[in-house]
Amino acid sequence: MPLLVMKFGGTSVADLARIENAAKKVQAEVERGYDVIVIVSAMSGKTNELVGWVETTSNLYDAREYDAVVASGENVTAGLMALRLQEMGIPARSWQGWQVPINTTSAHSSARFVSIPREHLDAKFAEGFKVAVVAGFQGVSPEGRITTLGRGGSDTTAVAFAAAFGAERCDIYTDVDGVYTTDPRISPRARKRPKIAFEEMLELASLGAKVLQTRSVELAMRYKVRLRVLSSFEDTDETSGTLVCDEDEIMESKVVSGVAYSRDEAKMTLLKVEDRPGVAAAIFGSLADAGVNVDMIVQNISEQDDPSDKRAHTDMTFSLPTNQVERAKKAIEEAAGAGKFVYASLVTDTDVAKVSVVGIGMRSQVGVAAKMFAALAAENVNIKVITTSEIKISVLIDRKYMELAVQALHDTFELEKA
Repeated sequence: MPLLVMKFGGTSVADLARIENAAKKVQAEVERGYDVIVIVSAMSGKTNELVGWVETTSNLYDAREYDAVVASGENVTAGLMALRLQEMGIPARSWQGWQVPINTTSAHSSARFVSIPREHLDAKFAEGFKVAVVAGFQGVSPEGRITTLGRGGSDTTAVAFAAAFGAERCDIYTDVDGVYTTDPRISPRARKRPKIAFEEMLELASLGAKVLQTRSVELAMRYKVRLRVLSSFEDTDETSGTLVCDEDEIMESKVVSGVAYSRDEAKMTLLKVEDRPGVAAAIFGSLADAGVNVDMIVQNISEQDDPSDKRAHTDMTFSLPTNQVERAKKAIEEAAGAGKFVYASLVTDTDVAKVSVVGIGMRSQVGVAAKMFAALAAENVNIKVITTSEIKISVLIDRKYMELAVQALHDTFELEKA
């Protein structure tokens, strides 16, 4: 029998009516001849409620007990989904992480997959069961304790099962009907993509597109798992949603396939840093130790202020999430105080946003950056920082111009056209 993995997020199983709706989608795939592994999240809002209970009970909580409590949300959904499928006449059984077992590391609340043995589920399918409903977001440590997988854990669980069982496809059901060329709330001309390459999806996910988590796309890319993103609130068929697949499956890619943005960006500049070997390592090593997630980095050309002084100085600019600015300031001040590096002053700008264009077609096309910068110039948008990769160009601009920039770039690269 061909096998399909279907994953339903929190909004798709938020109450009994939505669980029934999701079960009907599973039923349709069973009727098409598939054996199905269903991965479920906790009901919408339930995980946050459980986390709140833990934090109210214990400020310095034991991470093992945190996982034991927080994983229970998925267990409830898995049991209810299996019961609903049984009521519809479909042989189904629910599975918790330890029962499969989903073997993980011992890093509680952020565990990583080690292995997913097939024997138990394969045996049930051989007995005639058509659906295995697995609680997402959880596994079991080598010590036999329940673990949770951290942010995006259920998506990652679905991809891991698809890889382990050689599934034909992994369908991610969510509250959007696919991957768009940009946020439809910003540009009404945004178009749904029928297909998108793994690399493009990975860039968009890392840039803040909330359709899929970065970790699940990385795993899908590594094991060549075909992903499909589609809505649980619409009637769907074999052509619905957006297929995330290998670049080879896409006949001809547009040069730019999407415009992404991030509002929650800040820019910090260290002025007159001594320009010598090891200073960048000292600065960014201190930030890394403090858990600051640095993104874009620009170092100015070094200057020599005084001909008699052989030391040169430079300015170091980087971007980071706005909620990490205070932590970054503290880390820099402490590192400078410890004599790791010297700087004249620190300038912070928290009113910036990042806008990026993404597309695998950039590899073989010249002039994309020039076209992007000309489009922003035409709208009088000033660029503060620029970074590029093989398939992405990102700029940091004033936040008040973010929506204007997204719309201008979407129109310039004609992304509304198929």
